[in-house]
Amino acid sequence: MQFLSPTDDNRIVPSTSFYQEPEAVSPFRPGALVIATLSNPREKFWGAILHLSGEGVSLRGVDVASFDDLASQIKSGEPFTSGVVFFPMHRLERMELDLPEGNILSLAQRFAQKTGQDPAPLLVSEFLSSAGGEKQR
Repeated sequence: MQFLSPTDDNRIVPSTSFYQEPEAVSPFRPGALVIATLSNPREKFWGAILHLSGEGVSLRGVDVASFDDLASQIKSGEPFTSGVVFFPMHRLERMELDLPEGNILSLAQRFAQKTGQDPAPLLVSEFLSSAGGEKQR
């Protein structure tokens, strides 16, 4: 097995080293379910990352205050609707992955429990390819 290493002196001849620098994987990548805390006005938004850049973050989801309404809507068989929003970076106070904490379920787990559906595919299906990259439009 041969690997190209950015530190090799001769880049034409591949390295035979089995050691490779591990690639960093960002937990805040397209498709990740997050809770964004925003300022001016202060609000919390739950959803999936569609795009994250130095300018801001594009999310598809709902205001946390509307979360239960969305879950009830889906459970009753109404069509799935949620906002696609862009928040400029100056408004983003904090962004955390939607993960469970101890015995407290994550919002994604609560959504799945209430509706019987995984929220991730619902939130990203129109915007991200199955490979996790962005669709070209």
